[in-house]
Amino acid sequence: MAEQLTFDLPARAATGRGDFFVSPANAVAVATVEAWRDWPLGRLALTGPAGAGKTHLAHVWAAQAGARIVAARALAAADGAALAAAPVAVEDADRIAMDDAAERALFHLVNRMGETRQPLLLTGTEAPARWGIALPDLASRLEAMPVAAIGGPDDALLAAVLVKQFSDRQIAVAPDVIRYLVDRMPRSFAAARQVVDRLDRAALREGRAITRRLAARLLDNGDAEGE
Repeated sequence: MAEQLTFDLPARAATGRGDFFVSPANAVAVATVEAWRDWPLGRLALTGPAGAGKTHLAHVWAAQAGARIVAARALAAADGAALAAAPVAVEDADRIAMDDAAERALFHLVNRMGETRQPLLLTGTEAPARWGIALPDLASRLEAMPVAAIGGPDDALLAAVLVKQFSDRQIAVAPDVIRYLVDRMPRSFAAARQVVDRLDRAALREGRAITRRLAARLLDNGDAEGE
């Protein structure tokens, strides 16, 4: 079969509450985030592996709380006083370790949010105590924050992640293909993202639908190994 030209079109992720699948792997984290009015000191760290849905859940919370979402690396250039006037979600806060300007900006934001009594949500892959923050005063504040952790995916959540990622790419995949993948692919969110991407590319390249046969070929060839 002749290969077709393919184009890297960005997928549009659905980030509404109705698009977020709740399973035993994330139910406690979801409930904690949605109970934001009860967070101690109005702060929470949301943690979990890449692809676990932290960004999606942060958007759900932002819609509920009227919050602004900002990348941690953008804090140094942001107007901290203006940010602290309303709820804020800071994404990838664990990635600013050893970045003095970003660490100081987050330190001042945490303090300002305490003064204005506005809720603050931070996301990262691990608990704040493991972020490697160099600024002692910031590290101590972060380590005192309560943590809501998303665990590794169970079968139901892994299936939902696959369905959502295909849906974000506007691809309809039969339930038997999803079951086949769940039973055989590596057990991680990162692997789910990689499997969907490679199946999408293969289907586009070959001008065919995503079937069990195509999934089997990619998995058998080791083309969908987990990270």
